[in-house]
Amino acid sequence: MENLDDPQSDQSKMTENEANKKEEAPEHSATESTVEVMPSTEELLKKAELDAAEHHDAWLRAKADSENIRKRAQVDIANAHKYAIENFSTELLTVMDSLEAALAVENATVENFKNGMELTLKQLTAAFEKFNLKVINPDGEKFDPHQHEAMCTVDSELTPNTVVHVMQKGYVLNDRIIRPALVTVSKAKET
Repeated sequence: MENLDDPQSDQSKMTENEANKKEEAPEHSATESTVEVMPSTEELLKKAELDAAEHHDAWLRAKADSENIRKRAQVDIANAHKYAIENFSTELLTVMDSLEAALAVENATVENFKNGMELTLKQLTAAFEKFNLKVINPDGEKFDPHQHEAMCTVDSELTPNTVVHVMQKGYVLNDRIIRPALVTVSKAKET
């Protein structure tokens, strides 16, 4: 029979109870920690909705930024087209001033007009050179259909396909023909 006053028996009971509790405790704490680690479906959904809203907001901002950049680029291109010849125009203003000054002189002689026209031509030529606008004057050169436009052919002592006469000079802007030279070309003599 058990002695109730026996401290060892109480201790053995306690040890058994503690052992039982310890065995139960890991199961219980594992379940508790699993519940704490795994968020509920509602929490996951809320987090996903917040993430989606954040990504949507970032996308809208990026879209607005790209639209602003596109509009700015269009304005810059339009301004570049609109004001592309601003510097060239400024150079031509001095030529215009010279022509107006020549016309403003009341008692000018032919000699004065000629001198004024020569100076004005020098200003215009300087402006052309500054902006890489070059003259095509092919007198005596071989005919080049890329730079010259033949208006007619004539019998000549020169070799066939040689420019005999320049009716109108041509112009090249930065290696691009903006106006071909109008020329008369020699043809082979008929026998």
